[in-house]
Amino acid sequence: MGAKSQNTGQQEYAYPARRAEDYPLSAAPRRNRRALVWFLLPALLVLVTAVGMAAGGLSFAYARGRVLPGVGALGVPLSGLSPAEAAAALQAQWDQQTIELHNGDLVRPVGPAALGLAIDAQATAATAVAKGRSLDSLRALAAKRAAWFETPPVWHFDSAAARQTLTDLAPALAVAPVDAGIQISDGRAMAVPAVEGRALDVEATLAALSADPAGVLHDGQLSLAVRPVPAAVSDVSAAVGEANRLLATTVTLEAYDPVGDERFSWPVEPAVWGEWLRLAVDPYTAGLFTWSLDRQIGVTYLDTLEAQMGDGRYLDEDATLAALSEAIQSQGATATTRVRYPERRHTVQAGETLSSIGFDYGIPYPWIQQLNPGVESLSVGQEIAIPAADALLPLPVVPDKRIVVSLEEQRTRVYEGGQLKWDWPASTGIADSPTAPGVFQVQSHEPNAYAGNWDLWMPSFMGIYRPVPTSDFMNGFHGFPTRGNAQLLWTGDLGRRVTYGCILLSSENAAALYEWAEEGVVVEVRP
Repeated sequence: MGAKSQNTGQQEYAYPARRAEDYPLSAAPRRNRRALVWFLLPALLVLVTAVGMAAGGLSFAYARGRVLPGVGALGVPLSGLSPAEAAAALQAQWDQQTIELHNGDLVRPVGPAALGLAIDAQATAATAVAKGRSLDSLRALAAKRAAWFETPPVWHFDSAAARQTLTDLAPALAVAPVDAGIQISDGRAMAVPAVEGRALDVEATLAALSADPAGVLHDGQLSLAVRPVPAAVSDVSAAVGEANRLLATTVTLEAYDPVGDERFSWPVEPAVWGEWLRLAVDPYTAGLFTWSLDRQIGVTYLDTLEAQMGDGRYLDEDATLAALSEAIQSQGATATTRVRYPERRHTVQAGETLSSIGFDYGIPYPWIQQLNPGVESLSVGQEIAIPAADALLPLPVVPDKRIVVSLEEQRTRVYEGGQLKWDWPASTGIADSPTAPGVFQVQSHEPNAYAGNWDLWMPSFMGIYRPVPTSDFMNGFHGFPTRGNAQLLWTGDLGRRVTYGCILLSSENAAALYEWAEEGVVVEVRP
């Protein structure tokens, strides 16, 4: 059998020389007999072929330049076809071929052209037509016998086209590496091993294809070369150790309700907060990591705490989770947050007014008007919105100080750390300009404030609420006022309602409270 070779993309066949013993002739010396055979064989073949064509009526194909009987290429019979017809048939067959690209379990079929394998259909057809039309062709028939009828295709390999196809295919076959990470379970950090990625090695695959394109075409498959892609982070042992040191801390979440003066405390174990905090390892310094918060899991946890508080009270999700996260990262033992209240709904009853409703809820009635625009009058059964109980606490709360004013007793009591510090007589607003009940807080300090409506100068003034939300005017604490910058008022009226809405203390007590109560201290005015 002949040995197949390739030269510049076109397949050619070479065969070994035959021995003289393969052709025994008794009437002549061996050299003369060999020469005689080679001299007579072409003439005999021409004679046989001519006789056969005449006998089979094939002179038409021979005379018209069509492919002789039995000749084909690529498994396509070409007998009787013109060169153009043969070229079209060969191109169609070539285009239908596929080459399977193998990458592990992945098999992707492509056409020969995608790998730069292109047939020269016209040249192949011309070769098929030339068979049997020359002495050399007839000599080949004698040598190759049946193999002579199959015409090797003339084709070319374009490495640039193959490289482009492989380059375009590379992203789809790429598997990104996964860095080693940290996983928290039951309050303990554990290393998650890195996973190596892989990428198509375009040059190695192209080299294999370039080395034997004929073999790839013949086998109908090409194995893709891949190279490993290492993870950027493979060792997180240092980060795991640091994380476990951090996870040894139990954080206590403390929530303060400034309206009800109530405190809640929940120990948050690492087994709990570790499940909704995530660790990310720095790829450049594997010993460092950062915390990230799984907000949804954290919010679900806060929901369980809010259910324990009841009364619709809730925790500011973002502020509370931020406080917990900060405590965890700083290894603080305590995270503090504030209890919040929702808006309320009220159904108007017979005889109620905005003023009476505001008094019952502890909200100055202009604030209710602001929340219900367009409500000019009330009717029985009407539903209106009531501001949240903590709506008039705009500043961060000071949790360990509290001032309580009793309208009924006309007294002011001051508490620090839960203990009574001062208990003083006080005077609040008259009936026509009452002091509103509710929960407020110290919002401003003025050494000597002026009330233009009444021409009063009020020493040691601390504003606690605006009777009208859109006004800068505030009610608050102050000492004995003066009018006209000379007349001292109400010095003998402590314990009786005499003011226009403020809370009157003796000038000495007002000055002490002024120095003690920073902005944010809660002031509870009880009916």
